[in-house]
Amino acid sequence: MDAKTKKILLIAGIVLDVVITAFLLVISIIMLATMPKNIMDVDASTFIGYLQGHPTVYLLSCVLPLFILLAVNITALVWYVKKVANKKIALSDLSEEQKEAIRKQLLSEMSKSSEDKKE
Repeated sequence: MDAKTKKILLIAGIVLDVVITAFLLVISIIMLATMPKNIMDVDASTFIGYLQGHPTVYLLSCVLPLFILLAVNITALVWYVKKVANKKIALSDLSEEQKEAIRKQLLSEMSKSSEDKKE
């Protein structure tokens, strides 16, 4: 798989994740905001009313997928952080200005450590 296709799939996956999460959260908020005091007042002819009347269906269709998405997102974040943290930078990847800055920093640290040893 080339880099362009991989990038497109990654963006599409993130957008799909955000859309699904937003949809499920909106459904949950609407359910909580319109929950009647009495179970007999639930209008089962609407989607929200059906979910309010059948809590098991709501659990399996809205709550459980939100927890699964949360677990997948946390796992992906940890994997990405580990991948980025383990990435090594070679000297050939650096520009001349960056190499010169590193050289100056190393020389100043070496001179500082040699002065500390003399004292």
